[in-house]
Amino acid sequence: MSAKIYELYVDKFAQNFKGLTARLDYFNHLGINTLHILPHYPSPMVDDGYDVSDYRGIRSELGTLEDFIAFTKEAHKRGIKVITDLVINHVSSEHHWFVTARTSKHNSKRDYFLWSETGSELKDATNAFPDFKSSNWIWNEATKDYYFATFYPEQPDLNWDNPDVVEEVFMRIDFWVERGVDGFRLDAIGHLIKREGLNSYGLSETHEVIKAIRKHLDKKYGGRICLLAEIGGSVEEAQQYFSEGDECQLVYHFSLMRQMFISLMRNEYRSLEQMIQTSYDIPHNCQWATFLRNHDDIFIEVLSEHERLELLDFLDPERRYPFNKGQTTSMRLGSIFAKKPERIIEALELLYSLPGAPIMYYGDEIGMQNLPIQAGIIDTRKYVRGDFDWPTAEAMLKDPGSLLEKVAACIKRASVVTRSLPAKSKKSYLLP
Repeated sequence: MSAKIYELYVDKFAQNFKGLTARLDYFNHLGINTLHILPHYPSPMVDDGYDVSDYRGIRSELGTLEDFIAFTKEAHKRGIKVITDLVINHVSSEHHWFVTARTSKHNSKRDYFLWSETGSELKDATNAFPDFKSSNWIWNEATKDYYFATFYPEQPDLNWDNPDVVEEVFMRIDFWVERGVDGFRLDAIGHLIKREGLNSYGLSETHEVIKAIRKHLDKKYGGRICLLAEIGGSVEEAQQYFSEGDECQLVYHFSLMRQMFISLMRNEYRSLEQMIQTSYDIPHNCQWATFLRNHDDIFIEVLSEHERLELLDFLDPERRYPFNKGQTTSMRLGSIFAKKPERIIEALELLYSLPGAPIMYYGDEIGMQNLPIQAGIIDTRKYVRGDFDWPTAEAMLKDPGSLLEKVAACIKRASVVTRSLPAKSKKSYLLP
């Protein structure tokens, strides 16, 4: 059976793991068979949990490890699998590895991270968050030098050339599999390896790391643990993370996401059909993960300037939620199609008509909108991360004609796609 994935924050959706366990029947009603749990680890929450301070724990407000184990057991009883985030490009600056490493140039954990005396190396590497920092090199007062951080300054990158880092991460992967996890979303996976003179994204050595992770999982768990790669570039770049079927079983199809929005904007689907026909020649044991929205901004920077601006005018015409220097925007479906539930249905029917493993972002099924703008918030992604509106959802559950019930019907009638078909297939996947 093809995965039908629902992405959520535990606290935003159900307060804690006990609350999420109590809500599992909701996913059966929707027709969801896989949950993607956004970061649940202890964290100072600078980046909403993607700054991990302890890979073996549960954030206190979400409950305990015992609560997590009970949740995965109950989910499995209902035929629901659990994917969690594996955040291994970086840690929190409060993680004990970095707390120790930053105190001395001679510390044993020093080589878990990347350091520079001048902050001038790796100048071609991607700065993922230019809204928040001008450079990837961050000053460390204690040792009078710089550490490398692709994302927030409080998220020092790990040194994946250090075999001790690889071994540490393998141990933490095993820790969560033994507690019921069925798969891992590989966050920011393309950034793992850095090399001078390159943009340090998607390098061949990065693929070697992913292959090693996959080999470890297959050998130890018989191939039952799934890897989902977050890769936002072109089709050709993303396809590399399937490799020969020996890296990730699932890869986000960001290009298809962008093309779906363009098609919805123009009411023209030939270009979308063409993308489907030319991007599905992938290994037989792999699938594209298809989606319209997630917990981040809508990643459209790679489009041509004309197309990007055209799409921005459609998604966020008032430019209320700019991200990455205004190159893109953070918008929920309910805000893009405000007071137009029929367009939300149109968008989701399109998503669930395509081959692959569709992912719904929590709240889209009830038309949740962006949070109101607040003074002082620069990271506009926070506006798409509001609390789930349970009063609205519960009212919709009682109304057969509600948006939620129409979305549930859409998910349940979606054709089961057990593998992605080759590019030369002439079958049309689009709705009439």
